[in-house]
Amino acid sequence: MTTVPYDTILERIRERYVREPELVQRLRAETASHPNSGMLLDPECGALLRTLVRAVNPKKSLDIGVFTGFSSLTVAIEAPDARVIALDVDAETTQIARRYWEDAGVADRIDLRIGPAAESLDALIAGGEAGTFDFAFIDADKPGYPAYVARVIELLRPGGMMLLDNMRWSVFEESHDDAAMLDQ
Repeated sequence: MTTVPYDTILERIRERYVREPELVQRLRAETASHPNSGMLLDPECGALLRTLVRAVNPKKSLDIGVFTGFSSLTVAIEAPDARVIALDVDAETTQIARRYWEDAGVADRIDLRIGPAAESLDALIAGGEAGTFDFAFIDADKPGYPAYVARVIELLRPGGMMLLDNMRWSVFEESHDDAAMLDQ
């Protein structure tokens, strides 16, 4: 039996299957210079996000943890009828997101809300939006995941899809602090 190192498999996946639009490549390049650039989805996870969004074709989507806007941009591009509610606490990094949303012509379909995500989700529930979302992507502070998941379950319609980032940490990076928390 031959074993192939994880890095080799990852490189092969990126070479053969990852095709990011030019605008997304520019966003990735700009984000690479940011001190927290490691928070950006890697290319193969971005490809998975694109594939799942195309499969679901959401009309209403949640993006919890915007950072520089990769996931919101991806959903808006891949689901042209989607309205995305994007939640983040950092008004500075989301300015980068806003520029790319404008460049892509999708800014009018993305509703950015700055503040604690749990409070924003509670406001959506209180506003009668339970059961109305088709898709949700969570890529925010890992200790907040349990609260976000509970609220998103309430906000998703039956058959809606929730995708959580960093779940593979519990498989590939057991010693990572967030991996231990996510594994519970």
